[in-house]
Amino acid sequence: MRISKIAPSRHKDGRWLIWLEDGSLLRVGEAEMLDFSLHAGLELDDAAADRLLAAARKGRLREKALALLTARPMSRRELIDRLTACPRDREKPPLADEAQAAETADWLERLGLLNDAEYARTVVRHYSAKGYGPYKVRDELYRRGVARELWEDALAETADPCAAIDAFLRQKLKGAPTDRRELKKASDALARRGYHWSDISEGLRRWGADIEE
Repeated sequence: MRISKIAPSRHKDGRWLIWLEDGSLLRVGEAEMLDFSLHAGLELDDAAADRLLAAARKGRLREKALALLTARPMSRRELIDRLTACPRDREKPPLADEAQAAETADWLERLGLLNDAEYARTVVRHYSAKGYGPYKVRDELYRRGVARELWEDALAETADPCAAIDAFLRQKLKGAPTDRRELKKASDALARRGYHWSDISEGLRRWGADIEE
């Protein structure tokens, strides 16, 4: 198969448009341009064409993965799920299958751009700073696909719950008398935020409530 024309993309830096003699259009990166010494008039046999197509697909997949991680941090599982998700246009195939997405994730891990242990610590710090307790933080780690063996080290960075519980009670109760209904509403809210009952009850005692175990 012969390359009939090559031109740089007007919309994406570092991307080149390759027109083949059968009328098909191939988008490649600068790495593929150099690796395959692409130029107009180049004849590609079937094996070379297949290698070029595979390299172009891998390049686009890596480019998409980098864009996703630039937009926001994510876990390995989240990244793979995004890369293998079905497009809105159901007639189009996913960008990658599981094996291709896993290979891309491996590449990013080797570069140090994908790190589930650091991501887990980031999640813990974020939700702890927002006043959520360990149950809620664990739920978020699970929801985001972080491997369980990474949880405990990350959760070691959770702040002492006493300060967060005390601040929540001050905001909710605002110096009001310890009415049991209000105390129950506050304790239920703390439970929904992911705190252990033992920490909640100690906080209520510090507030002056008489708590029955």
